[in-house]
Amino acid sequence: MTGALALDRQVCFAIVGASRAVVSVYKPILEPLGLTHPQYLVMLALWESSPRRVKDLGETLFLDSATLSPLLKRLERQGLVTRTRDPLDERALAIALTDVGASLRAEAEKVPAQVVARLGLSVAELEGIRDAATALLDASRGASDSIV
Repeated sequence: MTGALALDRQVCFAIVGASRAVVSVYKPILEPLGLTHPQYLVMLALWESSPRRVKDLGETLFLDSATLSPLLKRLERQGLVTRTRDPLDERALAIALTDVGASLRAEAEKVPAQVVARLGLSVAELEGIRDAATALLDASRGASDSIV
């Protein structure tokens, strides 16, 4: 089929398919670390800055609390993070890396190179795709903000 409604012409279809395929590439790489892909994203955010409030993590990762809370509980059971009330605001929950969680970063540093190798694309190509996806994300946020 040709035309505007052809499935292979839909941005949403390409993005969803690419997302699933790329996440499946990460799965066997993350398994030895004991992490799922969503847990890996949480850990990346915490390796950048810890402790962080749950609300901040959710905004950074585009996850709602109903999705994020079970992830954080599993990471806590694994001994990678702690969940404590924020001393500055008792209503807020602070998530911090444990020593084990912080030390896992050294192993995780090998993940990007393994992903690049499995995908068979150059770093420059992947950076271009990331930059285009980020621009699309920014544009879609602006578009959804303008809907009344």
